[in-house]
Amino acid sequence: MPRKTKTPGTDNVLADLGFPDAEELTAKVILSRKINDIIERRGLTQVEAAELLGISQPKVSAIRNYKLRGISLERLLQALTALGQHVEITVTS
Repeated sequence: MPRKTKTPGTDNVLADLGFPDAEELTAKVILSRKINDIIERRGLTQVEAAELLGISQPKVSAIRNYKLRGISLERLLQALTALGQHVEITVTS
């Protein structure tokens, strides 16, 4: 039986799966997770969250379900600010 070799992955599973926009999607998932945690902690409905965030309920549903292709990083950052979060962007090399 031939021996299978493993290909080492990266720290980004989306990049490993071949997504061309893996870094952006990863950032969106991180921001969406924080938004979803806050929505859950506050017990907000999607309609209440939409009103608070200044976006439509279907956009809140998309965030809640991590369907992020039509939602910009900027929109997610604005949502976090609307939820009272302080957002800092750090660039390292």
